[in-house]
Amino acid sequence: MEIISQHGHILLVLACLFGFFMAWGVGANDVANAMGTSVGSRALTVKQAIFIAMIFEFAGAYLAGGEVTSTIRKGIIDPAMMAGTPELLVYGMMAALLAAGTWLLVASMMGWPVSTTHSIVGALVGFAAVGIGIDAVNWGKVGSIVASWVVSPILAGTISYGLFMSVQKLILNTATPFANAKKYVPMYMFLVGFMIAMVTLLKGLKHVGIEIELGLGSKFANAMPIAAVIGLMVAGIGMIFLNRIKDESIPSHRNRFGNVEKLFAVLMVFTACAMAFAHGSNDVANAVGPLAAVVSVLSSGGDIAAKSALPGWILLLGGGGIVLGLATYGFKVMGTIGKKITELTPSRGFAAELGAATTVVFASATGLPISTTHTLVGAVLGVGMARGIGALNLRVISTIFMSWIITLPAGAGLAIIFFFLFKGIFG
Repeated sequence: MEIISQHGHILLVLACLFGFFMAWGVGANDVANAMGTSVGSRALTVKQAIFIAMIFEFAGAYLAGGEVTSTIRKGIIDPAMMAGTPELLVYGMMAALLAAGTWLLVASMMGWPVSTTHSIVGALVGFAAVGIGIDAVNWGKVGSIVASWVVSPILAGTISYGLFMSVQKLILNTATPFANAKKYVPMYMFLVGFMIAMVTLLKGLKHVGIEIELGLGSKFANAMPIAAVIGLMVAGIGMIFLNRIKDESIPSHRNRFGNVEKLFAVLMVFTACAMAFAHGSNDVANAVGPLAAVVSVLSSGGDIAAKSALPGWILLLGGGGIVLGLATYGFKVMGTIGKKITELTPSRGFAAELGAATTVVFASATGLPISTTHTLVGAVLGVGMARGIGALNLRVISTIFMSWIITLPAGAGLAIIFFFLFKGIFG
């Protein structure tokens, strides 16, 4: 308590700096990989991807991000173990932010798409196990999270594989691909609108004080008709854009799908928005969660609350860091996801993004902190597998898998070093 009253302002400034640094890493690595398929398939420019990320990352974090944040804080570390020594929680959260941010910086410089969630969970486990006690970590919860990291890429890969196969069957492998694309692309747009509306209605609106009750018996049943209407609206707006694209003459067989890909490029604007929203709902709030924990302890004079609100200014700080990270260093990871794993076109990128976004929003609705990165890489692999294993760059994939294995111990090791460093400085 005495340390907090003496050094509260310094600790707050440091926590904000480390939180901003961590958010920069999220933008440079995690958001960059979420936008990588859109940029890699040339459906969006880097500037357009940043603009979309700015709007929808904030929307996802604000409307649907709170539940995952509480899962990270309450599920992995037992706050009761630090009830008499709140400064340990402050040191630990600062160490976790600095450790995860440092690892994301290294990974981004190497062009490795690693998991933000993986980095921060590894850091939390590291400082808690060594700095507080092995019993402070809920190992059962950690095990379930690790299992979800395996499940999410497989699930996303399977969904993306199925989506791309449906695109091939309904559109690409037909006698009139352009006409069929105009016919079926609105259906995919409906799916995008419906999915995002469902996750927002199921868990997001409570943050703005709105409850929907149609008398259908459950929250899920009440949300479905409204989500269907929103899906139809999205499809309608999309059709307006699609009708502006004309079927021009095709000069060679190689460009046979050129006009069809233009239609999917329009669709990718919608899926990029969905992916940014899904990412915001799952990962952005996680990145600033440790900072919220520090602010809660410092502002209360040392009380460790079981649950604390995420103040708006923290989201703004995190959002600013994310946009800066994406704009200044996102190109490296975008290049890996968008070009090096497999060759992406708008139709393939669409299948990967919608598959990944579907997986993320379902996981977000259940409160399970999955990795967007693992999900998206799994989705890109699923799309690549639809063309055979020869379409995949196995050397790049093995490097990515290796970076995933290193991430957890790297985050844990760095957090332990920083934790004892802060403990030594402040006492």
